[in-house]
Amino acid sequence: MSVHIKDDAKFAKTVLMPGDPYRAKWIAETFLVDYKLVSDVRGMLAYTGKTKDGKDISVMASGMGCPSIGIYSYELYNFYGVENIIRVGTCGGYQPDVFVGDLIIASSAFTNSTYGHYYENQGLHLAPCSDFGLMLKAYENAKKLNMPVHVGPIYSSDVFYNFQEDFYKLPKELGILAVEMESFALFLNAMKARKKALTILTVSDSFVTKEQDMTQTQRQTQLVKMIELALTLA
Repeated sequence: MSVHIKDDAKFAKTVLMPGDPYRAKWIAETFLVDYKLVSDVRGMLAYTGKTKDGKDISVMASGMGCPSIGIYSYELYNFYGVENIIRVGTCGGYQPDVFVGDLIIASSAFTNSTYGHYYENQGLHLAPCSDFGLMLKAYENAKKLNMPVHVGPIYSSDVFYNFQEDFYKLPKELGILAVEMESFALFLNAMKARKKALTILTVSDSFVTKEQDMTQTQRQTQLVKMIELALTLA
C-alpha cells in the first residue's frame, strides 16, 4: 500500500497530525489509553488507541512542509480508510490581537508553495478550506471550554528563514492570522479525496507583538489546550 507507512497499520477514522514525531509520541502517552505504535517507517511515529472517554483515535506525525504532509495525508485518506485529519501544530502570529498561547482554528490556507500547481495549470488559483462541520464544532467546543480562540485564514509558507524583513506585512494587512507550513497541502488533499480536514494551531511566537516566544521545550510539551480541543472532535 505504501512505502511511507506500514502496510498493516491500523488507523482510526480520525487522526491527529502534529509535525514532530516526538510530539505525536507525547500526545499518545499523555492523552490516549490502550494505544500502540502502528507505524515507525522513516521515523514518522504513528499510534492508534482510544481517548479517555473511549473513542477510537490515532495520532501520526507529518514532518515539516507541504510535501511531507502531502504524502502522509494522501496515503491516510486514500489507502488506510481515514476520514478526518486534524493538524495540531504551532504558528507565528500576524495580528496584534493574536497572542502567544492563543489557539487558532484555520478556515482556509494561502500559500507560496508550488504544491497546488498541478491544479493551477488549468487556470485555478487555490485557497483550500477546512471542513466547515469540524471547524464549527471546534469553535463551539473551544467556547464551552473557555479557551481563547481565533477563527480565520492562515498562510502556509515553504520558507522558514525569510530574508525579506517585511515579508509578514502584506499577510497582516490582509487579515491573515498566522503562518505555518502544512495546512494548504492537507486541505487540498482532503478536498480531492472528499474527506475532512481541520487545522488547530497554538501561537508560539508573534511577528507583531513584543511577547517572548515559546521555548523549544514549551513547543514540545505545553500544548495541552490545543490537544484537548482536538480530541473533542474524535
